[in-house]
Amino acid sequence: MEAADRPPMRSFKPRRRRLGGRAAHDYGAGATWRLAPTGPLLDLEAVFGRVAPVVLEIGFGGGESLVELAETQPERDVIGVEVHVPGIARVLGEIGRRRLSNVRVVEGDATEFLDRLAPAALSEVRIFFPDPWPKVRQQKRRIVRPEIVARLVERLAEGGSLHLATDWPDYATQMQQVADAEPRLVGGPVGRPAWRPPTRFEQRGRAEGREPRDFAYRRVAPAGSPEPIRPPPSGFRQDP
Repeated sequence: MEAADRPPMRSFKPRRRRLGGRAAHDYGAGATWRLAPTGPLLDLEAVFGRVAPVVLEIGFGGGESLVELAETQPERDVIGVEVHVPGIARVLGEIGRRRLSNVRVVEGDATEFLDRLAPAALSEVRIFFPDPWPKVRQQKRRIVRPEIVARLVERLAEGGSLHLATDWPDYATQMQQVADAEPRLVGGPVGRPAWRPPTRFEQRGRAEGREPRDFAYRRVAPAGSPEPIRPPPSGFRQDP
């Protein structure tokens, strides 16, 4: 098989766990809130039934930050992408219990789902504590790599943001190098924002002596572009 014909490198290993009890019920009852990972381009206004800034959270894990931020920021619509079935079940259950109309869930590969999003469709992309793939031979699987970041930036409106967080020092270095090299992004390291809810992965890392590092970037026009920079989408949050 030629290199150009090979499927893109996945940033996860597919795994499915058997669910029981309430988790199984939540997983099965959440069809209303799901989006297929592949298919035609999405009309996000039709998906959510309104015009609002749309946030993409990739790899939401147990869903702590996704659910809390969706509830405290009802003016934003959120699409969460994950492959971990228990986390998906938990979020689907919380959507129903908290009556969150501004959340949709994708079970599958985020790199495939990006094909369903139009250019400039998003106001923000969040990648909090992605799989660090710590072994050198595994690091090519990391989600924050140049070709993926370029695709994410294509789907950010000008003025939109890319927010990254990790507690693995070498991954933090890679995140900054990749984002700094993207000509349509400006930004860099920031202090841990108070608005970002702690996740179980962050808490586990702290218990093991690892400190989180956050990076915030804004999408701008490339240098020399004749296209004017538009103001941030309505409801966009300016990080301190």
